[in-house]
This record gives sequence, structure tokens and C-alpha cells, in this order.
Amino acid sequence: MSRSFATLILFAALTACDGGAAPAGTPDDPVRVVFQSKWFPQAQFAGYYAAGGHPEGEAAGAMVPREGGYTFYEQEGLDVVVLDGGGVNPSGAVASGEAQFGTDWIANMVREVEENDHELRHIAQIFQRPGFEMVGLADSGVTSFDDLRGSTIGVWDFGNEYPVQVCLRSHGMTSDLDDDLPPGQEPDVTTLSYAFDPGLVFPDDVAMASAMVYNELDQIVGLGHPLDTLVRLPTAEHGCGLLEDFIFTTQALLDDPDFEGTGISGREIAERFIRATLRGWAWVIEEGNREQATELVLALCGDTCDGSGSRQDPRVHQSWQLERVSELVQPGLLGEPEVTPGCLDRADYDETLRLLRDVGFVREGSGDDLLRPDVLDGAGVSCP
Repeated sequence: MSRSFATLILFAALTACDGGAAPAGTPDDPVRVVFQSKWFPQAQFAGYYAAGGHPEGEAAGAMVPREGGYTFYEQEGLDVVVLDGGGVNPSGAVASGEAQFGTDWIANMVREVEENDHELRHIAQIFQRPGFEMVGLADSGVTSFDDLRGSTIGVWDFGNEYPVQVCLRSHGMTSDLDDDLPPGQEPDVTTLSYAFDPGLVFPDDVAMASAMVYNELDQIVGLGHPLDTLVRLPTAEHGCGLLEDFIFTTQALLDDPDFEGTGISGREIAERFIRATLRGWAWVIEEGNREQATELVLALCGDTCDGSGSRQDPRVHQSWQLERVSELVQPGLLGEPEVTPGCLDRADYDETLRLLRDVGFVREGSGDDLLRPDVLDGAGVSCP
């Protein structure tokens, strides 16, 4: 366990044992809050489940770690409902009040704020590096984004196509994703939209397909294409990576002096949520907890647990996903420098905004005022 995680857990444990009484927000009388995930239940969100997050109308399962009989969220006086995210815009859901907290990709939140004037606020960064990549067959001759000129590639819709657009534009290529393509001009790259199942298009119809390192990459392997037969273009390694999963809320919640009439400020609710969530992620990425963490995900995800082909077995696929997600949360597992979980590298954030502005996805200045690192400070997390 990293020193930063150990410090965080000790801080949270001391907080949970604080004898200060409150009208609500104790382990036996927790405050209900709603968290909007970005996709269907899967290991991508294991830290929230490990902290005690549960579906509406259900309780946290038996596999969830507890101390003194309470989940991490309950120790912070919270009852956290996790909403499925399939087909849902998390930034829109939190802005509309359907949830108090959510996770999203930076690009989508910044665009949501710009288009609808929502006061959303970034309060903790979960994935420290992007998991988005393009995947093709090694014998295709493609070794970089520059080699895609004249090709057709598979992409996703609903805002998930923007990492591809950013990468192509940053390598000097146009595509049919570009709104500013002059009339009559043929794009350098054409795209084929597919519904998240690479088997629909790969490898027969496209040179490369969009893939998350923790999901579709393993599905492609299951379709009969071992890793050593693939060429992978991780956006983080090709100068066009965009920050992904983070925790956000609204400015209104942070300014609320009495959340839901509980006598607890919204700011304190946010700090409690962050503390418990980071404890959940700390538990998940501990090597000795991976099997149990996979089991608690399997208890929630149903059909969304499955992989593809030879990797269809839900346990195999979710185990793969948990390993890859853990590496995004803590790059130290890959031999890179360890990070303090929850902290945001401002240089990475600024680079994400620059790339989005360069392709005209957001206007100059958008995203500059969305960060609230003081909430993380209040949660007891000291960032470099």
C-alpha cells in the first residue's frame, strides 16, 4: 500500500470515530446521496462499490469490505446509491439534480458547462491516465496515427468519438467527424460508428477500432486476436490523451449550508464522499483484495460482465478489467511514479483543454474555472 493511501485510510478512520454528534450523518443514520456512473456496472467503478455504493432499492452486498460492521460510506455517515450510466450523460444528470455526484470524462463535462451554463465542479481525479486507445491488427502496417490516412476506422458516438478526432487533428489529418470540413473536400480518414461491440466492425470493416484498455481491448483478444497480434495506439502515448474518470458535483451543493435539511453542509457531504470513495479505491487496488473486488462487481453487473468469444466468461473479463483500471488509478502499479489518489495533475488538465480547443470542441477559456481542489484539501488529501 502506498504511503498516501495509508495516510488517507488513517485519516478517515479517525474521522469515523469522532464523537461529535449530528442530527444526521452517522453510521446508524446515514444521509442518502446519489452517484451517477458513466456506464453499466463493471469493474471501471469498483472503487465506488467497494466503498459501499449500491443500486437503488438494494443494500451493499456481503462482499463489500466493512469495519465495525459498516461500509466506508456508512462510516462517513452516507448511504450512496449508484445509478447505472448506460445511455446517460453523467454531467447532464448531475446538473439536473438527478444525482448529487457523478463521474465523467473531462471533455464531456467542459462541453456540458459551455453549452448549458451549468455550474459543475471537478473535485477529485480518479483515473490518472487515459485508458482510450485505437486497436488494429499488427500486420496492417499501422504503427502510428499518421498511418491512418486513407483508412476507415471504427468509433463510438455520444461524445466518445472526440478522443479520435483530437488525435487525428493533432497529427494533421481531417476526418468526417470534423464540422469545419470545407464542402466537397474529402476527409483524410473516414469513420464507421459502432455500438461498443468491436465484433460488429473489427477487423473486417475497419483498419482500427476504438477500445478502452480495460474493456474492448480484452473483447478483441477474446475474438481470437492475441495481444501479440495487435497494434495498439494508446492516446496517452501519442500526444493526444484526454483525462477521463473523475468525481464532480455542482457549485450549488458545495455552497449549500444545510444539505437536504440534515444540518450538514454540502461541502462537508462532498468531503465525506471523497474520503470514503478513495478508501474504496485504495482497497480495490491492493493486490490481495482483487479477487474479492471482482466478486463484488460480478454480484452487480449481470449481462454487462461478459467479454467476447474465448474471453466471454464474466469472471475472466472483469478480472482483466479490474487489473487495468487499477493501473489507471495508480500508475505506480505499472512501474511509473506513484501518485496521490484523487489529485489532479494540472499540467495534464491544461493539456486536455488545449487539445479540445485546438479542434474547436470547446471555446478559449472554457474549463478554466471548474476545478475545486480545496474540497480535496478539506477531505484530508494533500496534493503535490
